[in-house]
Amino acid sequence: MERKTREESMQLAEEVLGFIQSEALTLEQKKQIVSDSIDNFTNHVTKAILLHRKSVSTDFSVVEWEGEAAVFRDTMGDEYIDCLGGYGVYLLGHRHPKVVGAVQAQIKRYALHSQEMVDPLRGYLSKLVAYITPGDLQHCYLVNCGTEANEMALKLARLSTGKKCFISMEKGFHGKTMGSLSASGKSTFREPYTPLVPGFQHVPYGDADAVEQAIRMLIATGETVAGVIVEPIQGEGGVNIPPDDFLSRLRQICDQYECLLIVDEVQTGMGRTGKLFGVDHWDVVPDIMTLGKAFGGGVMPIAAMVAKKKWWAKMEENPFLLGSSTFGGNPLCCAAAIAGIHTILEDNIPQQAHDKGAYILKHLKEIQARYPDVLVNARGKGLLIAMEFANNSLGYALAKQLFSKKILVAGTLNNATVIRLEPPAIISYEQIDYVLACIEEGISQLSKQLQLNK
Repeated sequence: MERKTREESMQLAEEVLGFIQSEALTLEQKKQIVSDSIDNFTNHVTKAILLHRKSVSTDFSVVEWEGEAAVFRDTMGDEYIDCLGGYGVYLLGHRHPKVVGAVQAQIKRYALHSQEMVDPLRGYLSKLVAYITPGDLQHCYLVNCGTEANEMALKLARLSTGKKCFISMEKGFHGKTMGSLSASGKSTFREPYTPLVPGFQHVPYGDADAVEQAIRMLIATGETVAGVIVEPIQGEGGVNIPPDDFLSRLRQICDQYECLLIVDEVQTGMGRTGKLFGVDHWDVVPDIMTLGKAFGGGVMPIAAMVAKKKWWAKMEENPFLLGSSTFGGNPLCCAAAIAGIHTILEDNIPQQAHDKGAYILKHLKEIQARYPDVLVNARGKGLLIAMEFANNSLGYALAKQLFSKKILVAGTLNNATVIRLEPPAIISYEQIDYVLACIEEGISQLSKQLQLNK
């Protein structure tokens, strides 16, 4: 594509700003946005994104345009119940008014920090994180997304211990930058980039004995182990819940071998699983915790690494040794996170997630008992729920059926055998009942088709 003139570039920008600033689009504008979006993704983003979506890969006409509470609307005004929730982002729903209000108030004052002066909201948010996280977690490093938070966690573990190796989990997912990807345990994401960062050894998730054995063998062969990185409940791996003694055993093992327990709460944190943090189900305090997704209140992108004071000494020697994120901890994102935390506490979002998740899971298990040939398992904690299907095709089929009923769900990034339900905690029981009815209707139809094909 040839470079366009200044006038042509300004014309395009002005046209898009007109769409953004318009209170109501004409039918012609709505159709244009749909057409433009398909063309833009095909020629300037990645066409494959249009084809890899579990629910809507065959329907290019749905272009997201508005969102509030537990729904979003497309350009044509059609409303969809969001049971995907941005893979965990929308715990408080779309555009929660308290979070939006905090961001609007802050942007009237100043938007980004100067980098050199002390910016107060970064300090206030860090203190608030220390208040709400378990045990003696105290120091916060604010960044932009979950993978960046996990990069900081891995770097801090090496920096503070002087040790090198990490134990991570099969099917674990920590992000796609090089360090986080090295810790992740899914070959689909890893293979194109090998060799990755050295020093990562993967073991089966939920097997504490395998973790200890891996540490012992590394030490016996002259290596040093900086830490163990783990999700309290695996999200991308398929909503896998560990044995009840797993995390407590990891805590004991890390103490015994003097390495750090790093818990990735990017998806499970802030109340998603029915507790404020996933580790709270097992009363475990990690050395380092990472947060993201719902941490920004569903409005702004922000993530965090929070660590015990005892591992922070090197940071006191040189505060920029770990990193120097230009936008990390900026005032707009901090305002959103502070408002989000206040709302989570004030509205008891973890309890809402617990109660609504238990309600959904009870009904899913009843559906599973009626149609075991299609739905082989239903599991989860809080509003991190998995429907496991007999095969990938059935999962895709149900996701598409639900989308035709104006319900958005999704599988893992490259598979639909497990379909995740991660609705906002503010979803109504009326909306939940509609979703469950549509799930049962879709699974019943798939079961009948299977019987006819035998």
